[in-house]
Amino acid sequence: MTSTTRVLSLQRITKRFGSLTANDAISLNLARGEVLALLGENGAGKSTLVSILFGHYVAYEGHIEAFGQPLPPGNPKAALAAGIGMVHQHFTLADNLSVLDNVMLGTEPLWQPFSRRSAARRKLDDTARRFGLQVNADALIGELSVGERQRVEILKTLVRGARILILDEPTAVLTPAESESLFDTLRQLIAEGLSVIFISHKLDEVLRVSHRIAVLRGGKLVATLPSAEATKPMLAELMVGREVEAPQRVVRAPGDVALRLRDATVNADAKTSHRMLLNHVDLDIRAGEIVAIAGVAGNGQQALAELLFGLHALSSGQLELNGVAVPARPQAWVRAGVARIPEDRHAVGVVGDMPVWENAVLERFATSAFSRAGFVKRGTAQAHAREVIDRFDVRGTQSQGLQTPTRSLSGGNMQKLILGRALMGDPSAPKPAPLIVADQPTWGLDIGAVAYVHQQLLDACAQGSAVLLISEDLDEIFAIADRVAVIHDGHLSEARPAAEWTLADIGMTMAGGSPSKAAETGEAQHAH
Repeated sequence: MTSTTRVLSLQRITKRFGSLTANDAISLNLARGEVLALLGENGAGKSTLVSILFGHYVAYEGHIEAFGQPLPPGNPKAALAAGIGMVHQHFTLADNLSVLDNVMLGTEPLWQPFSRRSAARRKLDDTARRFGLQVNADALIGELSVGERQRVEILKTLVRGARILILDEPTAVLTPAESESLFDTLRQLIAEGLSVIFISHKLDEVLRVSHRIAVLRGGKLVATLPSAEATKPMLAELMVGREVEAPQRVVRAPGDVALRLRDATVNADAKTSHRMLLNHVDLDIRAGEIVAIAGVAGNGQQALAELLFGLHALSSGQLELNGVAVPARPQAWVRAGVARIPEDRHAVGVVGDMPVWENAVLERFATSAFSRAGFVKRGTAQAHAREVIDRFDVRGTQSQGLQTPTRSLSGGNMQKLILGRALMGDPSAPKPAPLIVADQPTWGLDIGAVAYVHQQLLDACAQGSAVLLISEDLDEIFAIADRVAVIHDGHLSEARPAAEWTLADIGMTMAGGSPSKAAETGEAQHAH
């Protein structure tokens, strides 16, 4: 790479948090028109490195140059002015405002007596045409699909002059068709000379879209290599430091029906919407099987998960767990032994200001395993928390141990804590959970952690648990599900054996179309 093509240079970036070295003398370069994939386990240092690049953190050592000029440390405005933009995994858009309003937010001073909307609209339209990102400037964000919202996020950065674009898990919530559209957009961006840092745990995508790959492990840069010379097994081993074996699903005869939904309907709040969150849903899940629900975010899967957490009540229909109706109270579902893995780990998965050990036993405080006469058995609870941390490799507790505030964990390690709490359950329980509701269980996890979580779900299934897997990752669904149903606008399709679905069928059904009967045509195949 010559100095004339280099647009970004990070030299010996080092960052410590107490005794933890998050980034250890990392040096990276990015060229004009290049896609550099950034890989690493949860806690490997990717988020810290990007935060330093944006000025949210200040490095202890090292320096950054953008387009040949030093980038002032700890100054987000300077990063934006230098042409560095980022599209986060969780979008930062105001649903009640238009596309144009969202793009303009923060671009005009508060004391300006009038808004230059006409000029902003022209700039938005010109940018959209130039990069092939057509959107309706007057559409409300809340009315757009997930793929369209991502398009708006990318446009926001481009309108503001971004020449370096960082994409964080960009396909995590997209349908296969929307992912293809994103890849088309990336090709156009690169053709226009933009440079991209692509952060993803999906190795197939990384190999497909990137020119070079940088791998972090334990805060160190362990490899930088051309994508054409890389393979999935090689990258997985570089990330985790060992060979990663994919878990194998063993097909076995399921047991009795553990969860039964009949004509289940959940209405939205009448004050905000008249639509049904769940629309006359029928579903059976048997002991010893994994049933996956595929769908684009916002189509009713959260209502289904919250129904099974006791947070929603049925508007009509029937719901039974092992033949018994369970009331719409979270405590009743916990006492019934249901293990929950919620989608939003920050808002409902943990209490961020509580220490790690308390969150590890949070849902089971009232059980005999962890309390007596209303008092917490602190030693027993902390011993169980330590077992959760060790078994699920929860990192980030080195400096403060079990007293580490949970909010200080990385997103991936917070997820592993929640998974451990759910899957290890109550140590005094005589049998595995009758039902495990796993809502996006591997969102944001690295390939080694994903393989471990999948094995844990398969093991629980083998011991007789019924597993409901809600996921937007079709690779995950095809890897471990016995049967698959697709949810769209509150309607749930028939749960068919995974082998009867094609990737095209699932994508079409996720978008509201009707799948072909792949099993009848003999064209059924897995996504792999």
